[in-house]
Amino acid sequence: MKKLVIASIRRSAGKTSIAVGLAKALDKRVGYLKPLGDRLIYREKHLWDYDSALMGKIFSISAPPEEFTIGFHHSKLRYMYNQESLRKKLQQIAEQAGSGKDILLVEAGQDLTYGASVFLDSISLAEHLDCKLVLILSGSDDVIMDDILFLKKYMGIRAEKLLGIIINKVRDIEDFKASYLGSIQATGLEILGIIPYSEELTYFSARFLADSLGAKVIAGETGLNKIIENIFVGLVPVDQAIRDRAFKRENSLLITSGDRVDLVLAAMESDYSAIVLTNNISPPANIINNAGILKIPVLLVSSDSYKTARQIESLEPLLTEADGEKANLLQMLAKNNLNLSKIAGD
Repeated sequence: MKKLVIASIRRSAGKTSIAVGLAKALDKRVGYLKPLGDRLIYREKHLWDYDSALMGKIFSISAPPEEFTIGFHHSKLRYMYNQESLRKKLQQIAEQAGSGKDILLVEAGQDLTYGASVFLDSISLAEHLDCKLVLILSGSDDVIMDDILFLKKYMGIRAEKLLGIIINKVRDIEDFKASYLGSIQATGLEILGIIPYSEELTYFSARFLADSLGAKVIAGETGLNKIIENIFVGLVPVDQAIRDRAFKRENSLLITSGDRVDLVLAAMESDYSAIVLTNNISPPANIINNAGILKIPVLLVSSDSYKTARQIESLEPLLTEADGEKANLLQMLAKNNLNLSKIAGD
């Protein structure tokens, strides 16, 4: 069985998305681990890592998600394990997760150093499991080049441990290659692929939004799978809002106070994907009934419109088990842009 540690130098580089794309594109029996969880969720009286639960659902892994993760909190891990006992625990869960599989994907923590004090950083994972490391890099072109050159000059990752790098979310691949590919190749680092930026992967569903905000769904539950691409914050008079070109964009979300019935009606007439009502103010019953008929989710939150908009703006659009189209897109991106034979060791 082949084992790979999927890691990144910086946060939000796309490790889980690439793991999903890889697993689907390789057409092999895939196991998954995330030894140090960093996206804690509570479900069915158990603590799970969000990514572990997602991978288990997408790939129908029978083991419960808590078995994919050793722990979440550094202090608890330091109390429970020393370096040797943690190494044995890691090897034990890797053996279980990899049983009957062709390849085991081990997702590291949020960045390259996360978990170093509890021996679960990216490089330690590769050493404990005696496997290769795949590093994901993303960001602006300059950030990517800074990371690559810093990695080569100072990180000192042994060549036998680093399988190669994947450069993710590149907005103009041809321009990037023309400008930087020669410099990257001169470092001697193996380039496993360059994946283009995809706008579709930044969208999220009304259901994901409701869960992320902890919002109460007061209408339109049957429309929670609608996709949100644009956001309009309703702070202006309705006549001014409807003249605004931004108000008329497709697949939009309206954020406004629950007493702005005029704006809510205008959004419903414009077939908005969802509506977030702020200040914990519910609209009249006829508005709720009409939203239900139109299958437009109406979410109620206690914060004001400004704070809610800032909160939504900062959301990372995580993949969900209902995002079948996104998973298929990730598979296509992996097939078209990654050296799958090198990664799989074929």
